Amino acid sequence: EQAGLVKFDFLGLKTLTVIQNALDLLKQRNVEIDIGAIDLEDQPTYDLYASAKTVAVFQVESSGMMDALKRMKPTCIEDIVALVALYRPGPMENIPQYCDVKNGRADRETLLPLIDHILDETQGIIVYQEQVMQIAQEMAGYSLGGADLLRRAMGKKIQEAMDAERPKFLDGAANNGVDKDKAMEVWNLLDKFANYGFNKSHAAAYAVVSYQTAWLKANHPVEFMAGVMNCDIHLTDKLAIYFEEVKKQLKLPYTPPCVNRSFATFTVSSDGALVYALGALKNVGVEAMRLIEEARSDAEFVTLFDFARRVDLKRVGKRPLEMLARAGAFDVLDRNRRRVFDSLDALVNYSAAIHEQRNSNQVSLFGEAGDDLPEPRLSPVQDWLPAERLDEEATAIGFYLSGHPLDDYALALNRKGVSSLAEIEEKVQGGALIAKLAATISGRQERKSARGNRFAFVQG
Repeated sequence: EQAGLVKFDFLGLKTLTVIQNALDLLKQRNVEIDIGAIDLEDQPTYDLYASAKTVAVFQVESSGMMDALKRMKPTCIEDIVALVALYRPGPMENIPQYCDVKNGRADRETLLPLIDHILDETQGIIVYQEQVMQIAQEMAGYSLGGADLLRRAMGKKIQEAMDAERPKFLDGAANNGVDKDKAMEVWNLLDKFANYGFNKSHAAAYAVVSYQTAWLKANHPVEFMAGVMNCDIHLTDKLAIYFEEVKKQLKLPYTPPCVNRSFATFTVSSDGALVYALGALKNVGVEAMRLIEEARSDAEFVTLFDFARRVDLKRVGKRPLEMLARAGAFDVLDRNRRRVFDSLDALVNYSAAIHEQRNSNQVSLFGEAGDDLPEPRLSPVQDWLPAERLDEEATAIGFYLSGHPLDDYALALNRKGVSSLAEIEEKVQGGALIAKLAATISGRQERKSARGNRFAFVQG
Protein backbone atom coordinates (compact mmCIF):
# COMPACT_ATOMS: atom_id res chain seq x y z
CA GLU A 1 0.00 0.00 0.00
CA GLN A 2 2.85 2.38 0.75
CA ALA A 3 3.98 1.95 -2.88
CA GLY A 4 0.52 2.87 -4.12
CA LEU A 5 -0.29 -0.68 -5.16
CA VAL A 6 -3.10 -3.04 -4.23
CA LYS A 7 -2.27 -6.54 -3.02
CA PHE A 8 -4.61 -9.43 -3.65
CA ASP A 9 -4.43 -12.75 -1.77
CA PHE A 10 -5.83 -15.69 -3.74
CA LEU A 11 -6.43 -18.68 -1.48
CA GLY A 12 -7.19 -22.10 -2.95
CA LEU A 13 -10.15 -23.69 -1.16
CA LYS A 14 -10.59 -27.41 -1.78
CA THR A 15 -13.95 -27.34 -0.01
CA LEU A 16 -15.57 -25.57 -2.95
CA THR A 17 -14.58 -28.54 -5.11
CA VAL A 18 -16.01 -30.92 -2.49
CA ILE A 19 -19.34 -29.09 -2.64
CA GLN A 20 -19.38 -29.12 -6.44
CA ASN A 21 -18.49 -32.84 -6.47
CA ALA A 22 -21.44 -33.59 -4.20
CA LEU A 23 -23.81 -31.45 -6.27
CA ASP A 24 -22.68 -33.19 -9.47
CA LEU A 25 -23.31 -36.61 -7.91
CA LEU A 26 -26.77 -35.49 -6.78
CA LYS A 27 -27.51 -34.20 -10.27
CA GLN A 28 -26.69 -37.65 -11.68
CA ARG A 29 -29.54 -38.93 -9.49
CA ASN A 30 -31.87 -36.16 -10.76
CA VAL A 31 -31.58 -34.10 -7.57
CA GLU A 32 -30.96 -30.44 -8.44
CA ILE A 33 -29.80 -28.20 -5.56
CA ASP A 34 -28.96 -24.51 -5.53
CA ILE A 35 -26.41 -24.54 -2.72
CA GLY A 36 -26.64 -20.76 -2.40
CA ALA A 37 -30.35 -20.95 -1.62
CA ILE A 38 -30.49 -23.70 1.00
CA ASP A 39 -32.39 -23.15 4.25
CA LEU A 40 -30.12 -21.58 6.87
CA GLU A 41 -32.44 -22.82 9.62
CA ASP A 42 -32.26 -26.54 8.80
CA GLN A 43 -32.66 -28.48 12.06
CA PRO A 44 -30.81 -31.67 10.98
CA THR A 45 -27.81 -29.48 10.15
CA TYR A 46 -27.73 -27.91 13.61
CA ASP A 47 -28.26 -31.34 15.17
CA LEU A 48 -25.16 -32.49 13.30
CA TYR A 49 -23.20 -29.50 14.60
CA ALA A 50 -24.43 -30.01 18.18
CA SER A 51 -23.47 -33.69 18.15
CA ALA A 52 -20.04 -32.71 16.70
CA LYS A 53 -20.29 -35.32 13.95
CA THR A 54 -18.32 -32.96 11.78
CA VAL A 55 -15.60 -35.06 10.16
CA ALA A 56 -15.03 -33.48 6.72
CA VAL A 57 -17.16 -30.42 7.58
CA PHE A 58 -15.27 -27.24 6.72
CA GLN A 59 -13.64 -25.35 9.62
CA VAL A 60 -15.00 -27.61 12.38
CA GLU A 61 -13.09 -30.88 11.89
CA SER A 62 -10.55 -30.57 14.69
CA SER A 63 -11.11 -32.14 18.11
CA GLY A 64 -11.01 -28.67 19.69
CA MET A 65 -13.74 -27.42 17.37
CA MET A 66 -15.79 -30.53 18.09
CA ASP A 67 -15.53 -29.91 21.81
CA ALA A 68 -16.60 -26.30 21.31
CA LEU A 69 -19.58 -27.40 19.20
CA LYS A 70 -20.75 -29.83 21.87
CA ARG A 71 -20.59 -27.05 24.43
CA MET A 72 -22.10 -24.37 22.22
CA LYS A 73 -24.88 -26.43 20.56
CA PRO A 74 -25.36 -23.97 17.68
CA THR A 75 -28.92 -23.06 16.76
CA CYS A 76 -28.35 -20.38 14.10
CA ILE A 77 -25.82 -19.38 11.47
CA GLU A 78 -24.64 -16.52 13.72
CA ASP A 79 -23.32 -19.10 16.19
CA ILE A 80 -21.17 -20.68 13.47
CA VAL A 81 -19.90 -17.26 12.38
CA ALA A 82 -18.94 -16.46 15.98
CA LEU A 83 -17.20 -19.79 16.47
CA VAL A 84 -15.10 -19.30 13.33
CA ALA A 85 -14.01 -15.90 14.65
CA LEU A 86 -13.44 -17.06 18.23
CA TYR A 87 -11.52 -20.28 17.56
CA ARG A 88 -8.10 -18.70 17.31
CA PRO A 89 -5.33 -17.88 19.78
CA GLY A 90 -6.51 -15.01 21.94
CA PRO A 91 -10.29 -14.93 21.51
CA MET A 92 -10.48 -18.67 22.19
CA GLU A 93 -10.59 -17.91 25.91
CA ASN A 94 -14.04 -16.36 25.34
CA ILE A 95 -15.60 -19.54 23.92
CA PRO A 96 -16.68 -20.94 27.33
CA GLN A 97 -18.36 -17.65 28.27
CA TYR A 98 -20.13 -17.46 24.90
CA CYS A 99 -21.40 -21.04 25.25
CA ASP A 100 -22.47 -20.67 28.89
CA VAL A 101 -24.40 -17.44 28.27
CA LYS A 102 -26.02 -18.85 25.13
CA ASN A 103 -27.25 -21.97 26.90
CA GLY A 104 -28.32 -20.25 30.11
CA ARG A 105 -25.54 -21.57 32.30
CA ALA A 106 -24.29 -18.04 33.06
CA ASP A 107 -25.66 -14.50 33.03
CA ARG A 108 -24.58 -12.12 30.32
CA GLU A 109 -22.19 -9.36 31.37
CA THR A 110 -23.33 -5.92 30.20
CA LEU A 111 -20.97 -3.12 29.21
CA LEU A 112 -23.09 -0.03 28.67
CA PRO A 113 -26.78 0.36 27.72
CA LEU A 114 -25.69 2.62 24.88
CA ILE A 115 -23.83 -0.18 23.10
CA ASP A 116 -25.15 -3.44 24.62
CA HIS A 117 -27.44 -4.08 21.63
CA ILE A 118 -24.38 -4.22 19.37
CA LEU A 119 -23.18 -7.30 21.25
CA ASP A 120 -26.54 -9.13 21.39
CA GLU A 121 -25.61 -11.67 18.70
CA THR A 122 -22.31 -12.53 20.43
CA GLN A 123 -23.61 -12.97 23.99
CA GLY A 124 -22.13 -9.68 25.20
CA ILE A 125 -18.61 -10.41 23.92
CA ILE A 126 -16.73 -8.23 21.43
CA VAL A 127 -15.95 -10.65 18.62
CA TYR A 128 -15.79 -8.72 15.35
CA GLN A 129 -14.03 -5.64 14.00
CA GLU A 130 -17.40 -4.47 12.71
CA GLN A 131 -18.65 -4.34 16.31
CA VAL A 132 -15.69 -2.15 17.21
CA MET A 133 -16.66 0.23 14.40
CA GLN A 134 -20.26 0.36 15.63
CA ILE A 135 -19.16 1.00 19.22
CA ALA A 136 -16.89 3.82 18.05
CA GLN A 137 -19.76 5.36 16.08
CA GLU A 138 -22.51 5.09 18.69
CA MET A 139 -20.47 5.59 21.87
CA ALA A 140 -17.80 8.04 20.73
CA GLY A 141 -19.43 9.77 17.77
CA TYR A 142 -16.99 8.50 15.13
CA SER A 143 -17.85 8.94 11.46
CA LEU A 144 -17.91 5.85 9.23
CA GLY A 145 -14.51 6.83 7.83
CA GLY A 146 -13.06 7.47 11.26
CA ALA A 147 -14.38 4.12 12.54
CA ASP A 148 -12.76 2.37 9.59
CA LEU A 149 -9.42 4.02 10.41
CA LEU A 150 -9.75 2.66 13.95
CA ARG A 151 -10.53 -0.80 12.53
CA ARG A 152 -7.47 -0.66 10.28
CA ALA A 153 -5.24 0.36 13.15
CA MET A 154 -6.51 -2.62 15.12
CA GLY A 155 -6.33 -5.04 12.19
CA LYS A 156 -2.71 -4.13 11.44
CA LYS A 157 -1.80 -3.94 15.14
CA ILE A 158 -0.35 -0.43 14.77
CA GLN A 159 0.13 0.60 18.40
CA GLU A 160 1.03 4.20 17.55
CA ALA A 161 -2.21 4.61 15.65
CA MET A 162 -4.16 3.04 18.52
CA ASP A 163 -2.55 5.40 21.03
CA ALA A 164 -3.48 8.34 18.82
CA GLU A 165 -7.11 7.21 18.72
CA ARG A 166 -7.53 6.88 22.50
CA PRO A 167 -7.99 10.61 23.34
CA LYS A 168 -10.38 10.99 20.43
CA PHE A 169 -12.43 8.02 21.64
CA LEU A 170 -12.54 9.19 25.28
CA ASP A 171 -13.50 12.75 24.31
CA GLY A 172 -16.26 11.48 22.03
CA ALA A 173 -17.61 9.22 24.76
CA ALA A 174 -17.61 12.13 27.22
CA ASN A 175 -19.61 14.23 24.74
CA ASN A 176 -22.21 11.44 24.71
CA GLY A 177 -22.46 11.52 28.50
CA VAL A 178 -20.44 8.37 29.17
CA ASP A 179 -18.64 8.21 32.50
CA LYS A 180 -14.87 8.58 32.11
CA ASP A 181 -14.09 5.34 33.98
CA LYS A 182 -16.63 3.38 31.96
CA ALA A 183 -15.27 4.87 28.72
CA MET A 184 -11.76 3.85 29.75
CA GLU A 185 -13.01 0.34 30.58
CA VAL A 186 -14.53 -0.03 27.11
CA TRP A 187 -11.40 1.39 25.47
CA ASN A 188 -9.23 -1.14 27.29
CA LEU A 189 -11.45 -3.92 25.96
CA LEU A 190 -11.04 -2.58 22.45
CA ASP A 191 -7.29 -2.23 22.92
CA LYS A 192 -7.09 -5.86 24.05
CA PHE A 193 -9.28 -6.88 21.13
CA ALA A 194 -6.74 -5.31 18.74
CA ASN A 195 -4.38 -8.23 19.42
CA TYR A 196 -6.72 -10.76 17.82
CA GLY A 197 -9.41 -8.78 15.97
CA PHE A 198 -11.29 -10.60 13.24
CA ASN A 199 -13.72 -9.19 10.71
CA LYS A 200 -17.21 -10.59 10.58
CA SER A 201 -17.36 -10.58 6.78
CA HIS A 202 -14.47 -13.05 6.65
CA ALA A 203 -15.91 -15.24 9.41
CA ALA A 204 -19.36 -15.16 7.79
CA ALA A 205 -17.99 -16.24 4.41
CA TYR A 206 -16.23 -19.21 6.01
CA ALA A 207 -19.24 -20.01 8.20
CA VAL A 208 -21.57 -20.16 5.19
CA VAL A 209 -19.23 -22.60 3.43
CA SER A 210 -19.04 -24.61 6.66
CA TYR A 211 -22.84 -24.63 6.88
CA GLN A 212 -23.16 -25.75 3.25
CA THR A 213 -20.90 -28.75 3.89
CA ALA A 214 -22.73 -29.56 7.13
CA TRP A 215 -26.09 -29.27 5.31
CA LEU A 216 -24.91 -31.67 2.60
CA LYS A 217 -23.60 -34.12 5.18
CA ALA A 218 -26.83 -33.97 7.20
CA ASN A 219 -29.20 -34.22 4.22
CA HIS A 220 -27.21 -36.02 1.50
CA PRO A 221 -24.43 -37.87 3.37
CA VAL A 222 -23.55 -40.42 0.68
CA GLU A 223 -23.02 -37.85 -2.06
CA PHE A 224 -21.17 -35.57 0.34
CA MET A 225 -18.75 -38.25 1.52
CA ALA A 226 -18.16 -39.38 -2.08
CA GLY A 227 -17.36 -35.77 -2.98
CA VAL A 228 -14.96 -35.48 -0.05
CA MET A 229 -13.20 -38.75 -0.86
CA ASN A 230 -12.76 -37.79 -4.51
CA CYS A 231 -10.80 -34.72 -3.43
CA ASP A 232 -8.38 -36.91 -1.45
CA ILE A 233 -8.50 -39.98 -3.68
CA HIS A 234 -4.71 -40.51 -3.50
CA LEU A 235 -4.36 -39.84 0.26
CA THR A 236 -4.80 -43.22 1.90
CA ASP A 237 -4.63 -41.92 5.48
CA LYS A 238 -7.50 -39.52 4.86
CA LEU A 239 -9.54 -42.11 2.97
CA ALA A 240 -9.24 -44.42 5.98
CA ILE A 241 -10.72 -41.71 8.24
CA TYR A 242 -13.51 -40.92 5.79
CA PHE A 243 -14.39 -44.57 5.24
CA GLU A 244 -14.52 -45.10 9.00
CA GLU A 245 -17.01 -42.24 9.09
CA VAL A 246 -19.05 -43.80 6.29
CA LYS A 247 -19.09 -47.29 7.74
CA LYS A 248 -19.23 -46.88 11.51
CA GLN A 249 -20.41 -43.37 12.31
CA LEU A 250 -22.90 -42.64 9.52
CA LYS A 251 -23.61 -46.36 8.86
CA LEU A 252 -24.08 -45.68 5.15
CA PRO A 253 -24.39 -48.47 2.57
CA TYR A 254 -21.32 -49.01 0.42
CA THR A 255 -20.04 -51.19 -2.41
CA PRO A 256 -16.43 -52.41 -2.23
CA PRO A 257 -14.11 -52.12 -5.26
CA CYS A 258 -15.62 -54.06 -8.17
CA VAL A 259 -14.72 -54.10 -11.87
CA ASN A 260 -18.42 -54.23 -12.77
CA ARG A 261 -19.78 -51.60 -10.38
CA SER A 262 -16.94 -49.26 -9.48
CA PHE A 263 -15.70 -46.34 -11.53
CA ALA A 264 -12.33 -44.63 -11.54
CA THR A 265 -13.61 -42.19 -8.89
CA PHE A 266 -16.07 -42.48 -6.01
CA THR A 267 -19.67 -42.54 -7.15
CA VAL A 268 -23.16 -43.24 -5.77
CA SER A 269 -25.17 -46.19 -7.06
CA SER A 270 -28.81 -46.04 -8.11
CA ASP A 271 -29.80 -47.55 -4.77
CA GLY A 272 -27.93 -44.85 -2.83
CA ALA A 273 -24.76 -46.72 -1.84
CA LEU A 274 -21.25 -45.27 -1.88
CA VAL A 275 -19.32 -47.11 -4.59
CA TYR A 276 -15.63 -47.40 -3.75
CA ALA A 277 -13.34 -45.99 -6.45
CA LEU A 278 -10.94 -48.23 -8.37
CA GLY A 279 -8.63 -45.23 -8.66
CA ALA A 280 -8.40 -44.99 -4.86
CA LEU A 281 -6.41 -48.22 -4.59
CA LYS A 282 -2.70 -47.89 -3.90
CA ASN A 283 -0.42 -47.76 -6.95
CA VAL A 284 -3.44 -47.55 -9.25
CA GLY A 285 -3.89 -44.48 -11.43
CA VAL A 286 -7.28 -42.93 -12.10
CA GLU A 287 -6.56 -42.73 -15.84
CA ALA A 288 -5.70 -46.43 -16.04
CA MET A 289 -9.01 -47.26 -14.38
CA ARG A 290 -10.86 -45.18 -16.97
CA LEU A 291 -9.81 -47.83 -19.51
CA ILE A 292 -11.91 -50.31 -17.53
CA GLU A 293 -14.82 -47.85 -17.43
CA GLU A 294 -14.70 -47.41 -21.21
CA ALA A 295 -14.52 -51.13 -21.92
CA ARG A 296 -17.51 -51.75 -19.65
CA SER A 297 -19.68 -48.99 -21.18
CA ASP A 298 -21.77 -51.40 -23.29
CA ALA A 299 -22.09 -54.33 -20.89
CA GLU A 300 -20.68 -55.74 -17.66
CA PHE A 301 -17.80 -58.19 -17.76
CA VAL A 302 -18.85 -61.85 -17.63
CA THR A 303 -15.59 -63.72 -17.01
CA LEU A 304 -11.93 -62.97 -16.47
CA PHE A 305 -11.30 -63.87 -20.11
CA ASP A 306 -14.06 -61.52 -21.24
CA PHE A 307 -12.35 -58.84 -19.16
CA ALA A 308 -8.98 -59.61 -20.77
CA ARG A 309 -10.48 -59.52 -24.26
CA ARG A 310 -12.21 -56.16 -23.79
CA VAL A 311 -9.56 -54.33 -21.75
CA ASP A 312 -6.00 -53.93 -22.99
CA LEU A 313 -4.34 -55.18 -19.81
CA LYS A 314 -0.87 -54.10 -20.93
CA ARG A 315 -2.09 -50.51 -20.97
CA VAL A 316 -3.56 -50.95 -17.49
CA GLY A 317 -0.33 -52.46 -16.16
CA LYS A 318 0.36 -55.54 -14.06
CA ARG A 319 0.91 -53.66 -10.79
CA PRO A 320 -2.56 -52.01 -10.85
CA LEU A 321 -4.09 -55.39 -11.79
CA GLU A 322 -2.42 -56.97 -8.77
CA MET A 323 -3.96 -54.32 -6.55
CA LEU A 324 -7.38 -54.93 -8.08
CA ALA A 325 -7.03 -58.65 -7.38
CA ARG A 326 -5.87 -58.08 -3.81
CA ALA A 327 -8.73 -55.66 -3.14
CA GLY A 328 -11.31 -58.17 -4.38
CA ALA A 329 -12.33 -56.12 -7.42
CA PHE A 330 -12.50 -59.35 -9.47
CA ASP A 331 -14.68 -61.22 -6.94
CA VAL A 332 -17.69 -60.77 -9.21
CA LEU A 333 -15.82 -62.77 -11.88
CA ASP A 334 -13.88 -65.22 -9.71
CA ARG A 335 -14.04 -65.35 -5.92
CA ASN A 336 -10.65 -67.07 -5.62
CA ARG A 337 -8.48 -63.97 -5.24
CA ARG A 338 -5.22 -65.87 -5.09
CA ARG A 339 -6.02 -67.70 -8.34
CA VAL A 340 -6.70 -64.39 -10.05
CA PHE A 341 -3.52 -62.88 -8.60
CA ASP A 342 -1.33 -65.82 -9.66
CA SER A 343 -2.91 -65.94 -13.15
CA LEU A 344 -2.31 -62.30 -14.05
CA ASP A 345 0.77 -63.00 -16.21
CA ALA A 346 -1.25 -65.42 -18.32
CA LEU A 347 -4.19 -63.03 -18.54
CA VAL A 348 -1.98 -60.08 -19.54
CA ASN A 349 -0.28 -62.16 -22.26
CA TYR A 350 -3.67 -63.39 -23.50
CA SER A 351 -5.00 -59.82 -23.61
CA ALA A 352 -1.86 -58.58 -25.37
CA ALA A 353 -2.12 -61.25 -28.07
CA ILE A 354 -5.77 -60.45 -28.71
CA HIS A 355 -5.23 -56.69 -28.95
CA GLU A 356 -2.13 -57.16 -31.09
CA GLN A 357 -4.16 -59.16 -33.61
CA ARG A 358 -6.95 -56.60 -33.58
CA ASN A 359 -4.52 -53.77 -34.18
CA SER A 360 -2.99 -55.64 -37.11
CA ASN A 361 -6.46 -55.90 -38.71
CA GLN A 362 -6.13 -59.66 -39.13
CA VAL A 363 -9.57 -61.24 -38.92
CA SER A 364 -9.87 -64.99 -38.63
CA LEU A 365 -12.08 -67.11 -40.85
CA PHE A 366 -14.55 -67.64 -38.03
CA GLY A 367 -14.95 -64.22 -36.38
CA GLU A 368 -13.35 -61.18 -34.77
CA ALA A 369 -9.60 -60.94 -34.52
CA GLY A 370 -8.34 -62.77 -31.48
CA ASP A 371 -11.57 -64.61 -30.73
CA ASP A 372 -10.01 -67.84 -31.95
CA LEU A 373 -7.13 -67.66 -29.45
CA PRO A 374 -7.37 -70.33 -26.75
CA GLU A 375 -8.12 -69.11 -23.23
CA PRO A 376 -5.19 -69.63 -20.87
CA ARG A 377 -5.42 -72.03 -17.96
CA LEU A 378 -5.84 -70.31 -14.62
CA SER A 379 -3.48 -71.13 -11.78
CA PRO A 380 -4.82 -74.17 -9.80
CA VAL A 381 -4.28 -72.81 -6.28
CA GLN A 382 -6.35 -72.62 -3.12
CA ASP A 383 -7.63 -69.19 -2.13
CA TRP A 384 -5.96 -67.16 0.58
CA LEU A 385 -7.14 -67.90 4.11
CA PRO A 386 -9.54 -65.26 5.56
CA ALA A 387 -6.77 -63.51 7.50
CA GLU A 388 -4.53 -63.53 4.41
CA ARG A 389 -7.36 -62.11 2.28
CA LEU A 390 -7.73 -59.24 4.74
CA ASP A 391 -3.99 -58.58 4.75
CA GLU A 392 -3.85 -58.53 0.95
CA GLU A 393 -6.91 -56.25 0.88
CA ALA A 394 -5.27 -53.86 3.33
CA THR A 395 -2.11 -53.86 1.18
CA ALA A 396 -4.14 -52.72 -1.84
CA ILE A 397 -6.58 -50.35 -0.15
CA GLY A 398 -4.42 -49.03 2.66
CA PHE A 399 -6.78 -50.18 5.42
CA TYR A 400 -9.19 -53.00 6.21
CA LEU A 401 -12.40 -52.45 4.26
CA SER A 402 -14.52 -55.62 4.26
CA GLY A 403 -13.62 -56.68 7.78
CA HIS A 404 -10.97 -56.63 10.48
CA PRO A 405 -8.66 -59.36 11.83
CA LEU A 406 -10.23 -58.94 15.28
CA ASP A 407 -13.84 -59.33 14.09
CA ASP A 408 -13.84 -63.05 14.95
CA TYR A 409 -12.88 -62.17 18.52
CA ALA A 410 -15.42 -59.37 18.98
CA LEU A 411 -17.80 -61.32 21.25
CA ALA A 412 -15.00 -62.62 23.42
CA LEU A 413 -13.44 -59.17 23.72
CA ASN A 414 -16.82 -57.64 24.61
CA ARG A 415 -17.33 -60.25 27.33
CA LYS A 416 -13.93 -59.31 28.73
CA GLY A 417 -14.92 -55.63 28.70
CA VAL A 418 -12.20 -54.65 26.24
CA SER A 419 -12.75 -51.24 24.67
CA SER A 420 -11.83 -50.33 21.12
CA LEU A 421 -9.44 -47.45 20.50
CA ALA A 422 -12.35 -45.36 19.18
CA GLU A 423 -14.33 -45.98 22.37
CA ILE A 424 -11.36 -45.08 24.54
CA GLU A 425 -10.79 -41.86 22.58
CA GLU A 426 -14.45 -40.95 22.98
CA LYS A 427 -14.32 -41.52 26.73
CA VAL A 428 -11.11 -39.55 27.10
CA GLN A 429 -12.57 -36.65 25.10
CA GLY A 430 -15.59 -36.69 27.35
CA GLY A 431 -13.38 -36.63 30.43
CA ALA A 432 -15.07 -39.71 31.87
CA LEU A 433 -12.10 -42.06 31.88
CA ILE A 434 -9.48 -40.37 34.03
CA ALA A 435 -10.60 -41.38 37.52
CA LYS A 436 -11.69 -44.84 36.41
CA LEU A 437 -8.36 -45.42 34.63
CA ALA A 438 -6.40 -44.58 37.76
CA ALA A 439 -8.58 -46.86 39.87
CA THR A 440 -8.41 -49.67 37.32
CA ILE A 441 -4.62 -49.52 37.03
CA SER A 442 -4.30 -49.58 40.80
CA GLY A 443 -6.70 -52.53 41.09
CA ARG A 444 -5.05 -54.49 38.29
CA GLN A 445 -1.61 -53.98 39.78
CA GLU A 446 -2.82 -55.25 43.15
CA ARG A 447 -4.32 -58.37 41.53
CA LYS A 448 -1.21 -58.80 39.41
CA SER A 449 0.95 -58.82 42.53
CA ALA A 450 -1.41 -61.26 44.23
CA ARG A 451 -1.48 -63.72 41.30
CA GLY A 452 2.05 -63.18 40.04
CA ASN A 453 0.85 -62.52 36.49
CA ARG A 454 3.37 -61.14 34.01
CA PHE A 455 0.96 -58.67 32.39
CA ALA A 456 -1.40 -56.01 33.72
CA PHE A 457 -4.47 -55.46 31.52
CA VAL A 458 -6.29 -52.18 31.61
CA GLN A 459 -9.96 -52.36 30.67
CA GLY A 460 -12.17 -49.40 29.83
